[in-house]
Amino acid sequence: MSTLLLALAAVATAWSSYQSNRWTAEYRKASGHTNAIRIEAARAQGQAEAETQIDVATFIQWVDAYALRRTELQDFYFKRFRKEFKPAVVAWIATRPLTNPNAPLTPFAMPQYKLAAREVVRQLDADADVSSALGQEYSLRSTDYVLAVVLFAVSLFFAGISTKLGERRFKVAILVCGWIIFLGTIAWVATSPISVSI
Repeated sequence: MSTLLLALAAVATAWSSYQSNRWTAEYRKASGHTNAIRIEAARAQGQAEAETQIDVATFIQWVDAYALRRTELQDFYFKRFRKEFKPAVVAWIATRPLTNPNAPLTPFAMPQYKLAAREVVRQLDADADVSSALGQEYSLRSTDYVLAVVLFAVSLFFAGISTKLGERRFKVAILVCGWIIFLGTIAWVATSPISVSI
């Protein structure tokens, strides 16, 4: 029984070590994917900020021309509003901001002001969160397999030491402890997800 436990626990230890390494590799892959998504999100965020700055700059020029009643210059800037910005300006003008005290202060407060780049940022951030959570799950699986290695090593220790004890009842007690730890750990590992490198 000691020899059988030693053999089985040694194989189980090797398997758990392999699984721990595989899940660590999966975690690293997921982390790399998360980082790549976050880099893309940062690029999209930069684009959204640049587009907002363009919208603000052209809007300021348009407002100046509007306040000075320079219709030609006003039309010039209006035609240069970005396609995403123009609907917000049109909707804002419809609120009669010069006479309506309840009108939004600028078109940037209008629900029509939407940047595609900002939506991309939101989606990428959500994707990065999912990828990060998956990576954390893989890391926990790796840690679980490390614990399994430790438990199998304990059962190996009990199997080995049981052969060195002189009194039969101590041998049996230590060996039973080793088998209980081994079987409990095997039952737990059997329900754990596996990762196999191909």
